[in-house]
Amino acid sequence: MCGRYAMFGPVSVPREAKRELELLDVDLEAALNQREPQYNIAPTQHAPVLAASPEGCQVKAVQWGLVPSWAKDIKIGAQMINARAETVASKPAFRGACKKRRCLVPASGYFEWKGEPGHKQPYFIHAPDGALLMFAGLWEAWRAKETDDWLRTFTIVTGEPGRVSADIHDRQPVILPAADWSDWLTADAEVAQGLLEHVTEAALTYYPVTKAVGSPRNKGAELVEPISL
Repeated sequence: MCGRYAMFGPVSVPREAKRELELLDVDLEAALNQREPQYNIAPTQHAPVLAASPEGCQVKAVQWGLVPSWAKDIKIGAQMINARAETVASKPAFRGACKKRRCLVPASGYFEWKGEPGHKQPYFIHAPDGALLMFAGLWEAWRAKETDDWLRTFTIVTGEPGRVSADIHDRQPVILPAADWSDWLTADAEVAQGLLEHVTEAALTYYPVTKAVGSPRNKGAELVEPISL
């Protein structure tokens, strides 16, 4: 699973990704670099996502932990931070969003823990060159009653781990290459499902970080700095 990640700048998008973003008519670099860095994003917190809308593709802060439109209680979102790629099109909580409300979740990297309970060591998993990662995500809009404002929430789609991340955990976020960004946001559900089934393995590396990242109250840049074990 992915239960904690980071999004900080400066963000520099590779040339091939810039061409893809031009097709989507969105300046992702500017949108992310104008935001405050987030070194320890936890469930129920707000984080930037890129999604399509009638007004075009936009980057907006959305709450992590998907609340289905039919949910009676917002608390369900804390249990919906991840959606398994294998069942995302069929599970009642996610299938509607998988058809019509897909998003991309920008990340500088994510955290996973390894070891025995009580002695688990956190690691920061990221691209070797520090490049921006884009997780496949889904979003939903929910409100308790018609007079309330809409609450927008998202979940991160997870799949089988790659060769590197498998050292740490048996799942990892689905990381989409730039060539798939537009299709994930705008194509029909069948095409999107195909992207999940044939996703290219992302190049990743990792290093140990301070156990202070275990508390969402800690937010400093030191949380993503490597430590010696």
